[in-house]
Amino acid sequence: MLISRRGLTAGIGLSLAAPHVLAAELTPRQTEGPYYPLTRPADQDWDLTRLPGRSARAEGQVIEVTGRVLDIQGRPVARAKLDLWQANSRGRYMHPGDGGNSAPLDPNFQGSAVILADAQGRYRFRTIKPAPYSGRTSHIHFMISGRGRPLTTQMYFPGEPLNARDGILRGSGAEARALIALAQPRTADGALAYAWDVRLA
Repeated sequence: MLISRRGLTAGIGLSLAAPHVLAAELTPRQTEGPYYPLTRPADQDWDLTRLPGRSARAEGQVIEVTGRVLDIQGRPVARAKLDLWQANSRGRYMHPGDGGNSAPLDPNFQGSAVILADAQGRYRFRTIKPAPYSGRTSHIHFMISGRGRPLTTQMYFPGEPLNARDGILRGSGAEARALIALAQPRTADGALAYAWDVRLA
C-alpha cells in the first residue's frame, strides 16, 4: 500500500503527539548507536541511581519505568532479558567514544543494566532521566532478548520538545508512537513514572 507524503507526515505528527501503543503494533527496531557499553560497573541491577559503597545518589531527575514484554499476540514473554544503557543527566555516556563530550561523567550513576522480566513478562527499573544532547532528544537504549532475533530499539519520553526534530525517532514514521512511553502518576517517593510495553515479533 502506498502512503502519500502528506499522509506520512500526518502520521508522524500524530505519533509524536499521542503516544498510544496499538494492540497489534510491533515495537520497531532502531539503531544501537555508537555507545553500547564496553565496560560496565559490577552492579547491573534494576536501580541505576545508586552504586554499592557510595552514599550519594546519581544526579538528576529520578524516574521509574515499568512495562511488559509481549509477543505479537499479546502474550507475555516470560523471563525476557532487557539490556539497557543511556546518557546521564548531563547527556554523557559511560563510553570512551563519548570522550569528546564536554559534559562530566557522574561517578554515582550506573549507566546501564541487565534485568529480567518475570513470568508474566513484567519488568521494572529506576534510573535518571537522560538529558538530550546534540541532535538527539531524551531516550534510553534497549536490546531485548526473548524470542527469535533480539530487538534493538530506543524508548522516548512523552511531551519532549525535541521529539519532533529527532531524526532517529522520526525515521520510524507512524510506528514512532510505539516507542514513546506513557506518563504515569508519580511514585510514592516522588519519582516520575512511565509505562512502556514492548512487543516482539
